[in-house]
Parts: sequence; C-alpha cells; structure tokens
Amino acid sequence: MSGKNALPGVPDGFIARPARYEDARGIHALIRLHSDALLVRSIGNVLENLDRFLVAEERGGALVGTVAYELWPEIGDEMRTSAELQSVCVAEAWRGRGVGRALVSAQIDRLRELHVGQIVALTYAERFFGSLGFREIDKHAIMYKLYTGCVNCPKHENPFTCPEKAMALQLRP
Repeated sequence: MSGKNALPGVPDGFIARPARYEDARGIHALIRLHSDALLVRSIGNVLENLDRFLVAEERGGALVGTVAYELWPEIGDEMRTSAELQSVCVAEAWRGRGVGRALVSAQIDRLRELHVGQIVALTYAERFFGSLGFREIDKHAIMYKLYTGCVNCPKHENPFTCPEKAMALQLRP
C-alpha cells in the first residue's frame, strides 16, 4: 500500500480506491458478513459489476469497506437516469472512522461525472445518508427499482412492507 490514497478526502489508516479483480473474493466475503442488512451478491455478480465498486483497504491489505452502484435508465428521458448505491458496508472494527463516508462520497463524485439526476439508497442507515445530503423519498418514486429488483427480494413479501427507507440525493432538478 502506498502512502497516498487513491481517492481524495480519505482519512489516514486506509486507502479508498476502485476495485480490482483480485478484490472480488474479499468484496464477496465482506458483503456476506453484512447479510442482515444487505442482499448477498454471488461472486459472479461481483465480478460482472467490479467496475462499479470502490473499496477501502487497511494498511495490511485487508478490505474493510465497499460500495457499488447500479444505473436505473429512464426510458425516453436519459437525463433523468438515476443511480442506486448498493453493497455499502464497513467492517465492524472500522466503523466510525470515516471509511463509509469516504467511500460513499467518492462514489457520489464518480456519479456526478456521469450527470445522473439523482442517487438513491435503500437503507437502514438514515442518519448516515442524511448527513451526506440524502432525503427520504416515497418508494413509489422509484418504481423502476421496485419492479426490477425489490419485487424479487427474498427477505420481504413486497417492497412496501420492507423496513428499509428510500433516500435520494438530488443532483439535478
């Protein structure tokens, strides 16, 4: 690990950087450790979407955090495309040290460059996302996600009984 962080604004003790193929098993394991709050991804899904992951790595090389995104196209109005933050997790020993904030902030910066209209998170961590400028929204506002993902969720009978909150960061009106 070099002395410089791969992404700006990262506190000392870890680096945040784009994921590499050798990170796939570590990402998969980290997500599985947080299966109470996250949907577990297969190793194949991690590999297929690796370019959308950022990771946090501690000095010894172990992965201690991750975040990914998925794009939701708006048919007929590409300027209203949204992005969903997914697989946001930080190893227990690293919580409260700025890892999650650094990863999510870096992912927001990446998504701003794509000019998405909004960034959405389905989460139990409303205070964390609220501190980054996200505001709670009605789940009816994200029907694309509900029809393409939530309807198949193995954890809840339907998206409207799921206790996760839908939160959004508006980037454009």
